Amino acid sequence: MHILFVCTGNICRSPTAERLVTAYALANLPDPSELTASSVGIHAVVGNPMEPTAEMVLAGLGGDGRNFRARQITEEQVAAADVIFTMTRHHRNKVLNGSPRTLPRTFTLREAQALLSAVRVDALSDPADLTQRGRDLVAEMGGLRATRIPSTRRSDDIGDPIGRDIDTFLRIGDDIAESLLPWLAVCCGIK
Repeated sequence: MHILFVCTGNICRSPTAERLVTAYALANLPDPSELTASSVGIHAVVGNPMEPTAEMVLAGLGGDGRNFRARQITEEQVAAADVIFTMTRHHRNKVLNGSPRTLPRTFTLREAQALLSAVRVDALSDPADLTQRGRDLVAEMGGLRATRIPSTRRSDDIGDPIGRDIDTFLRIGDDIAESLLPWLAVCCGIK
């Protein structure tokens, strides 16, 4: 199962999510290579490492930002992903404008979190075939999308912390983890 994360510069939000997936797979799966992630930016700061405060927040969440280098989104990366999680609706629209056929597997991260609560987990494949289970989960979410009533209390967007204070970085890191980790648990069949 391969997850692609998309944000703007690919130095804060999407690499945080990517590296959280890596840490999750290493900690929870007998074969961590069954669950992979990458991240890109729609206006990437190509070749740059993670923003230092974002890397520090990631470390506090259990991830490792070392040796990260920002990448620009490409059609090939989008095509290769089993699911695409964007940090904002704007990022989702950019992905869909370039690859409209990816609609059934492209969600904002918060949209995915909201849809997860309505997924029939018992209808998913056995976690022994993680790729199939992940694809089943994505298909369930895609089918539920039309029935979702967006929250009036919270946006589907996870804000950009660039240029903000450390408390903002911490809040954004927590937002990413709180949206992503429950999805990973369902995908991997971990209670």
